[in-house]
Amino acid sequence: MCASPARVIMAIPIGQPSNIPHERVMLASRRGCLTQRMCRWMAYSGDPILAEELLFKPQHSIIDQSLHSRMGATTTNGDGFGIGWYGEGVEPALFKSIEPAWNDWNLREVAGQIRTPLLFAHIRASTGTPVQRSNCHPFRHDRWLWMHNGALREFHNTKRDLLMAVDPSLYPDIEGSTDSETLFFLALTFGLTDDPFDAVARAIGLVEKVGHDHGVEYPFQGTVATSDGESVWAFRYSSEGKSRTLYFSTSVVTLRQLHPEVEILHTLGEETRLVVSEPLGDLPGAWNEVPESSAGVVRPGTDEMRPFHPIAP
Repeated sequence: MCASPARVIMAIPIGQPSNIPHERVMLASRRGCLTQRMCRWMAYSGDPILAEELLFKPQHSIIDQSLHSRMGATTTNGDGFGIGWYGEGVEPALFKSIEPAWNDWNLREVAGQIRTPLLFAHIRASTGTPVQRSNCHPFRHDRWLWMHNGALREFHNTKRDLLMAVDPSLYPDIEGSTDSETLFFLALTFGLTDDPFDAVARAIGLVEKVGHDHGVEYPFQGTVATSDGESVWAFRYSSEGKSRTLYFSTSVVTLRQLHPEVEILHTLGEETRLVVSEPLGDLPGAWNEVPESSAGVVRPGTDEMRPFHPIAP
């Protein structure tokens, strides 16, 4: 994601491959995740690539972040994970589990067989809703994927009002109990499939209105990614102006000039892009912070970043 007309392209395996042991059992307590309310996510778009190249091989991969997050409120995100990808079917496929991402053998098995041009990956730290498969991101509706890092504050008190605002034709498709899925269906209600920028602004605007009505000072916190299989939209916003971290990758062309010795950069297509909660490695110049209160879209040939402001109902 970058300011138009510049390109947003990325480099993936930056640094040495990570070494999360296959057999490590979950030792970290989930109580810290419940109180700190933290997740991490990654969105990839570009030439078809094996999922394992994205999930496991970068120096600070999303799997490494599930146990050793550097920029999150907690270092451990062990309340399940999910990946969503676009392949041969009309709708994207999902693979989710309540196991911690670093300790799931099935994820390692399937990641070596999935080749996709667009992948979402999310590691979860529960905000208080149950640790169950239906509450793991990404969420899916028709061709759309959605994932969120953050919280709708005091969701227990605002949940009824927010869910009652979901279009009746969409409401039966809600599977879980998270604030993140509720936000997704609010965005769908407000026209996500037609204009994602406007729909997410209206959804967050409603969250803030309902939150304020319930005495919540800062109702919304988070970063969001959504996709229709061709484009990826990303949002960074919080009511208090202190949002979760979000980065986009520097163009491959620029990185080749900066680091001609890095062989992997010469194998990546120029349409390759990555948006992440935190960088996957330490290669100088590879990562750029998404500005506070911003939204952007990456798609083949055209990328854009713009200021983001909620639209009150």
